[in-house]
Amino acid sequence: MIFNETRLGGAFILELEKREDSRGFFARTFCQHEFAEHGLKPVIAQANVAFNKTRGTLRGMHFQYPPAPETKLVRATRGAILDIIVDLRPESPTYLQHVAVELTADNHRALYVPERFAHGYQVLEDGTETSYQVGEFYAPGTEGGLHYADPRLGLSWPLPVGEISPKDAAWKKLEEIEPELKRRMSK
Repeated sequence: MIFNETRLGGAFILELEKREDSRGFFARTFCQHEFAEHGLKPVIAQANVAFNKTRGTLRGMHFQYPPAPETKLVRATRGAILDIIVDLRPESPTYLQHVAVELTADNHRALYVPERFAHGYQVLEDGTETSYQVGEFYAPGTEGGLHYADPRLGLSWPLPVGEISPKDAAWKKLEEIEPELKRRMSK
């Protein structure tokens, strides 16, 4: 695997290191040793899949508070998404900054999302499927989210938002939750 760190410390775009021949290619998509060598949490507690019927669908912006913060390794296995992560570490010099990455079945990229980051994506093609390897078990009592259209975050979605869950549409804006967010996300 080829690890490319983003401008948000600890967040990586992973490219495949392909071994190609006449059949196609073979590549490693996860290795505990390589993740640990890059300072990443090499634990998979759950593996999830999301199928999205229509382009424009938006999922996010999700996170889990400590004591159960999640890491995520996200990949589009069919179709394409624009994946956006937001740094929620109050002590970080990139607090509230974000990175957007296009993940497609064709580019085979993955995005490693560190603990204490919000994560969401918009579907760019009908029939898109995403795969997540998550480093912590889902804990409903630690769940949080940010409003996808909060002007303070400055997130730019490429398509009008089509489908979105009522829960994702109802996440509050930062001005309403930031004191609690900072308190609960602080190390």
